[in-house]
Amino acid sequence: MAARGLRPTLVVFARAPAIGIGKTRLARDIGAVEAWRLYRAMSGRLIRTLRDPRWRLVIRLAGKAADLHWRADAVEPQGRGDLGDRLRSGFRAHAVGPVVVIGTDAPDVSRARIAASLKALRPGGAAIGPALDGGFWLLALSSRRARRADLLGIVWSSDRTLADTVRSLGGEVVRLDLLSDIDSGADLIRWRETQRSARMSTSRS
Repeated sequence: MAARGLRPTLVVFARAPAIGIGKTRLARDIGAVEAWRLYRAMSGRLIRTLRDPRWRLVIRLAGKAADLHWRADAVEPQGRGDLGDRLRSGFRAHAVGPVVVIGTDAPDVSRARIAASLKALRPGGAAIGPALDGGFWLLALSSRRARRADLLGIVWSSDRTLADTVRSLGGEVVRLDLLSDIDSGADLIRWRETQRSARMSTSRS
C-alpha cells in the first residue's frame, strides 16, 4: 500500500475536549456539558479503535496536548488558517507515503474502512468518504497527490463541501461508504436509531 515500503499515515483532526469549545451546534441541542462528554467519549473510542500496525496514527490537534489521554504515534498542532489550509498542511507533512485524513465526528469509521480507503487509492490516487450532510468523513491521497494537494475553492461546512472537494481534486476520486457525521442533536438521534435498528436486525437473524 505504501510507496517504498513506508507505512501509510492516518491523520486524525481532533480538538482537545473542553467544555464550551467546539461542537457548538450539538451543545445548543443537548447542552455544553453533555456535548463535551459525548465528544470526549466518541473521539477517545475512535482513536483507540483505529490504532493499527498497518499505518502510523497521527493526531493533528486543536487545543492543549496536555489535556489528552489518547495514545498515538505523534501529536501535532493543526496550524493556522481555514480547514483547507490545515488539511493541506497535514497532507504535505506526511506525504512520504499515502495519507488518510479523518475527523472525529463519524463514529462508524473502522479499521476496515481505513484499509478500504488505502486500497481504493491504487487506480487514481484519491478516495473520499461522503457524509450524509454533504461533507466528507475521510479524504485519502497517494503520496504524489498529497504533495500537490491545494484544496482551493471549497465552501466548508456546507452541503457543497463534498462536491467542491471532488472538483478541487480534478474529479478523479473513488467514493467510499456513505456515513453519518454527528454535528447536531438531530444527527445524534438519527445515528442512535440506526444503531438500535442494526442491533435488532442482528438479534433476529
